[in-house]
Amino acid sequence: MLDGKKTLFSGMQATGNLTLGNYLGALKNWVNISDDYQTFFSVVDMHSITVRQDPAELRKRARTLLTLYIAAGLDPEKNCIYYQSHVTGHAELAWILNCFTYMGELSRMTQFKDKSAKHADNINAGLFTYPVLMAADILLYQADVVPVGIDQMQHLELTRDIAIRFNNIYGDVFTVPEAYIGKAGAKIMSLQEPSKKMSKSDENPNGSIYLMDDPDTIIRKFKRAVTDSEACVRYCDEQPGIKNLIDIYCACTGKTAAETEKEFDGKGYGDFKLAVGEAVVSVLKPLQDRFADLSGNKDYIDGVIKGNAEKAQYFCNKTLRKVQKKVGFPERIR
Repeated sequence: MLDGKKTLFSGMQATGNLTLGNYLGALKNWVNISDDYQTFFSVVDMHSITVRQDPAELRKRARTLLTLYIAAGLDPEKNCIYYQSHVTGHAELAWILNCFTYMGELSRMTQFKDKSAKHADNINAGLFTYPVLMAADILLYQADVVPVGIDQMQHLELTRDIAIRFNNIYGDVFTVPEAYIGKAGAKIMSLQEPSKKMSKSDENPNGSIYLMDDPDTIIRKFKRAVTDSEACVRYCDEQPGIKNLIDIYCACTGKTAAETEKEFDGKGYGDFKLAVGEAVVSVLKPLQDRFADLSGNKDYIDGVIKGNAEKAQYFCNKTLRKVQKKVGFPERIR
């Protein structure tokens, strides 16, 4: 805890293009809560290579993602925004924690099973030990809280188990993190398959709104959004397509579902879809404009990358040195 503030860690992978779901469900929330915590927001590019990546494309996407963090409203002077691969402590602690994690625990991870099925030709050890690197990410900074979705909750539970196991052997070394429980970010579903989350990896580009989509593309995608034959704007599970559009509209306008139903009472889906598209355009325009400005200022972004990597390394070294001493590694001569 620094300056009376608890520490919060989170990160996103540098793969694919960020969607409206990533923004409304996570990134926007990060911005809203960032003043309340000592924060570390990582571009987790080390996690990205469990699946084969084009090197030039990975570097480009990592820089884009880091720039988007700032464009969305995270101040790099107040928040430590950095590349995971630039901080050696992540890999160093991950190896140590591997030795305190059981094969049976890792084999139960559902994401390993899912990704193994999708990438049967590349079931590598990194894919298997991915949750240990995630534990190192969190424990390095003595994070008190971690905002995670349901799909990552199993990994956070493993992180807690590893921290408790290590502490039971060596004393009070790691903070045992809690899941961040705050105002839930909007859960945004695919525009084409409203039973599935909007995803960076969706094979159908019409299912996702990407943060860099231009206004015409955004409006066109909403016009094509799957609805139903009931022809009324009603927030209910029986109309998943319309429910998703209402969620998006509410997240962008601040209105409630009931207010939205009343606003579009008696109006057709065409009017509603257009209004949702225009609301999204108005929310994304400031972010896109800021991103364009930042992208044109190479020296500034380079300075953030260098300065925040050094800051992250400083904080993680405090934990790493303690851990290394506890497990019996020889002290470094400085």
